[in-house]
Amino acid sequence: MQSYNRAISTPIVSSATFFYENSQEAEDIFSGNSKEFLYSRMGNPTSSQLEEKLTAMENGIGAVATSSGMGAISMVITSLCSSGDEIIAIGGLFGGSYALMSQTLPRFGINTKFLEVDDLDNIENSITTKTKVIFCESIGNPSLRLPDLAALGQIATKHNIAFIIDNTITPLVIKPFDYGADVVIYSTTKILSGNSSALGGIAIFKEVKLSDKFHTARYEFLKPFINKLKGKALIGCAKKRALRDFGMSANAHSSYQTLLGLETLELRSNRINTSCEIIAQILKSEGVCVNHPSLEENKDNLLYKESFKDGCGSMITIDMETKEKAYKFLDSSKLLILTANIGDSRTLGLHMASTIYQDFSDSEKKYLGITEGLIRVSIGLEKPQDIIDDLLNCFESSK
Repeated sequence: MQSYNRAISTPIVSSATFFYENSQEAEDIFSGNSKEFLYSRMGNPTSSQLEEKLTAMENGIGAVATSSGMGAISMVITSLCSSGDEIIAIGGLFGGSYALMSQTLPRFGINTKFLEVDDLDNIENSITTKTKVIFCESIGNPSLRLPDLAALGQIATKHNIAFIIDNTITPLVIKPFDYGADVVIYSTTKILSGNSSALGGIAIFKEVKLSDKFHTARYEFLKPFINKLKGKALIGCAKKRALRDFGMSANAHSSYQTLLGLETLELRSNRINTSCEIIAQILKSEGVCVNHPSLEENKDNLLYKESFKDGCGSMITIDMETKEKAYKFLDSSKLLILTANIGDSRTLGLHMASTIYQDFSDSEKKYLGITEGLIRVSIGLEKPQDIIDDLLNCFESSK
């Protein structure tokens, strides 16, 4: 995008549509032979700056910004899957992702097999000719289970299956393409923007190579996109088979606010990841039933030490055993903001079973790691000791 009056802050292009110089240019834009913008549902100059920056951050071939994280997930899955296809989803998922795959996609004939994060043999044995996607989160939200991304990437590569990693919680900390991912998903609403002011999402794509998994019969539908767009075939597929028709398009103002957040992402990420370890350790020493992979008794602690050396995001969980005690805990806080977001610069808290997961069955809650007293805490930028003091006061008040 050209500079506007030499501005060093990205201009917000608040236009729903764009003019074409002449009829031939209009034809070229619609055919994809021109790089000019077609219509904001298909792309916007401000959002394209966000796409370029996150493509560079992940070493991808390109990206598509969307209206939300769920919009990004829906776009990628609906571009790769058709009625009769299957998804393998691994580990305890965010409630919105689980609902999409367990309730909504089956209405369109796309079914999902939900498997435990460490059940690698069953994951591989569950692959069929109908499997189009293996999906996981870099860390379970809010289960905090860690997947063996390297092993999952090897399975996906061996069987020529598209591997999608939702990396929302661990930008910079985890590089999904290094583990064999084909698409990286972010809810940019979270730590990428960092202040709860901008709803958004993005999918970043790996380059399609000359003889990789997408040249197989499983992805026959990609042939026209590969023939025309070469390495950027997955981007064209996402735009033509999903974004164009479902319209989960990014908003220029939200993209601008996210770009502002990216300027301080590394600083915020480093502080928050360090704070999580400190806070979890001290809460544990004070008798709080706290969960974080950095704790020695956590079942994924070894994997954390090996593959998550820079942390695993902003979340810790506290189990108060009952809903009543959890309510007392949260309502006693002078610091926590009760909200459904995570990755904010402020510390956030929420009781899981009565909010995001209230409509799920007992068996679904068990699979997703949701207990009656579970509280999710997203650690912010406050001084760790201030957060500790507040949480310990909540703990004492709820006894």
